[in-house]
Amino acid sequence: MTDRLTRNGFDIARLRFAARTALACWLAILLAWLMGLEHPQWSGMSVWAASQPLRGMLLEKSFFRMFGTLVGTVAGIGLVLGSQMVHPAVLVVGLAVWIGLCTWFGNLQRGVVTYGTVLAGYSASMVALLDTKHPDLVFHLGADRLATVLTGVVVATLVGYYFAKRTDEKDLRGRVTRLVARLLREGGIDQRDGDRRRYLSELAAIDEDLEPHAAGSISSRHEIKRLRAVLLAVVPLLMQRTPERDPRTASVADALERGDGTRAARLLSTISTETESPLGRLAAALAELVPEDGSAVSSSIRRVPAPAVFLHRDWLGAREAGLRAGGGMLLFGLIWLFTGWDFGGFMLLGLSVMISLFSTFESPAITMRHIILGQFLGVLAALAVRWMAWPIAANELQQLLLFFPFIMIAPLLVAHRRTVIAATDFSMIMLLMSQPGLPLTGTFSDSIVKALAVLAGPVVALAAYLFVFPINLQRRQQHLLEITRRELAGLAATPLSERINRQVLEARMYHRVLRLVRISERLARAEERAKVAGKAMFVLQQTVFLCRELASASNTTPTVRRAAELVMGRIGKLDNNPRTDTRAFRLLAERLNGSQAQAVSDAGRAYASLIAQG
Repeated sequence: MTDRLTRNGFDIARLRFAARTALACWLAILLAWLMGLEHPQWSGMSVWAASQPLRGMLLEKSFFRMFGTLVGTVAGIGLVLGSQMVHPAVLVVGLAVWIGLCTWFGNLQRGVVTYGTVLAGYSASMVALLDTKHPDLVFHLGADRLATVLTGVVVATLVGYYFAKRTDEKDLRGRVTRLVARLLREGGIDQRDGDRRRYLSELAAIDEDLEPHAAGSISSRHEIKRLRAVLLAVVPLLMQRTPERDPRTASVADALERGDGTRAARLLSTISTETESPLGRLAAALAELVPEDGSAVSSSIRRVPAPAVFLHRDWLGAREAGLRAGGGMLLFGLIWLFTGWDFGGFMLLGLSVMISLFSTFESPAITMRHIILGQFLGVLAALAVRWMAWPIAANELQQLLLFFPFIMIAPLLVAHRRTVIAATDFSMIMLLMSQPGLPLTGTFSDSIVKALAVLAGPVVALAAYLFVFPINLQRRQQHLLEITRRELAGLAATPLSERINRQVLEARMYHRVLRLVRISERLARAEERAKVAGKAMFVLQQTVFLCRELASASNTTPTVRRAAELVMGRIGKLDNNPRTDTRAFRLLAERLNGSQAQAVSDAGRAYASLIAQG
């Protein structure tokens, strides 16, 4: 039976997980109904939202589910009260501003924090828009929302915690140390681009896997931060022109492969004579890893602080996401306000979720096509529940019993490769539109209009993702390059009298290189662009640091100082200069010797390549 399901596209592990989640969903609805809550189906929605296969993720997402709901509920109540005391437009404008801000801030976060922040935005919609005809009951609705969410979170946590896997940082530590060991055993990398891309690809893949393992535990977060410091310390080894080579690094690799990070750090610190060299920084990062045997790490190894861990944030994408979400909510909110459409609130509610939550996805427009399918199936299931199953129920308990088979459809959708993305929205929409209670009210035509209003939300969101600040992997790559160009230009234009935090800037640059590699791997014909751009960004940043040192050093000759300032001026106009004139770089290189001259020459070529990419 299992083999047959697998051959037909079903993932057995996902099927088991989804079946447990669906059962927990129904139990949460039953419990909320027994507690007398008005919207028990919201408890089931919280179960689907909070359930995770890893314990750490389960605990952290449950926490942010509650925290985001609490903040959003308070905001929603405030907006409803404001619309009552001032003007109905306060609700529409306030909701647009609130969701726009939450979407903007959420796109600057990572992991479950992103979810909690965006949830705070659209939770306000759940309170403010679901019962607009009875604003006097907003406190009751808010309390019911909090109680149902808490019920769902508790059930999801209790059921999921028993079955969820423990977060295993040791596996990630092993991946990191094995990669570093392999790199050191090979004595660095040669100048073949294939080697560089291979290592960078592995680093980028591990970096992407770190965030879920940091959830749910302070100690896990510290461990993940230490592992990320090692990853970032490896990047400059791959970016430098002439990698440091030493036959003694083979003994470091042996120690890492045996799991003896302490010995590896000690050996590496003796090999590298310069504490600020790439190998010296790698030694410091390895020294910060907690030894598996719990032994103390000698302070002599920590000659320099461990590399800083500062990560890339897409400020441009976050700004566009906030404007898109806030503008969309404002436009369609005003249309609803002036037309008075009875089901306009449902359309706005769906739009608030779709236009905010999915803005954090890499390619929202592609995802929205699956979401529309899931919501369409959810609407059909909700209509079947309301007009085929519940009319034969004699009481509300029978309604819940008849609801159970429909809830159990979701695991099949989750388990199949073609419907896995649509599955969660199938459950969410079916639950949103299916409130148990007798006697049944409304007409079939009302249900159809309500269904169309719900489906309008994702359709409008899809149009927004396609035409309003269109966002996809290409745009995210462009954002990363544009932000880096601006930062390089700002760094070069910073007066010498102002102090800069080199460690922070370098760490952020290393992480941007990894992000650029990871994004480019998912784009056709983009790896070459990532290779050229990543190397160019790194080289230009190092050149700015070199020029600042030359310009501020007391023993620098006036001609070298002027040449260095000219190079910084050229890089300072990188973000808006279409010229590819590299004479300033050649002039400085002619006045320097050895590795410095070669580094400046490389920077001239890097400058030309970035300008050519536009």
